[in-house]
Amino acid sequence: MKIEVRKPTNEEKKEMEGQGIWTSEVKTFPWHYDDKETCLIIEGEVTVKAKDQEVTFGPGDFVIFPEGLDCTWDVKKPVRKYYKFG
Repeated sequence: MKIEVRKPTNEEKKEMEGQGIWTSEVKTFPWHYDDKETCLIIEGEVTVKAKDQEVTFGPGDFVIFPEGLDCTWDVKKPVRKYYKFG
């Protein structure tokens, strides 16, 4: 179960820009994914730690979290992201 971080294709970017926006101030919190989440980071910086992986991402990154993932979010700079479940 790996978190994928990469740059989006033009098509992915266009699709994500039509989705909802989630924001968070600087904080650390545990999270469990009941469903796959795809997101496009608009601003901020986050490090997510899972059992066997640690990733850091920021503006312009396309991130895919697999269903069933347990992790801890460490929001280092206030974050805004487009997101989609499923």
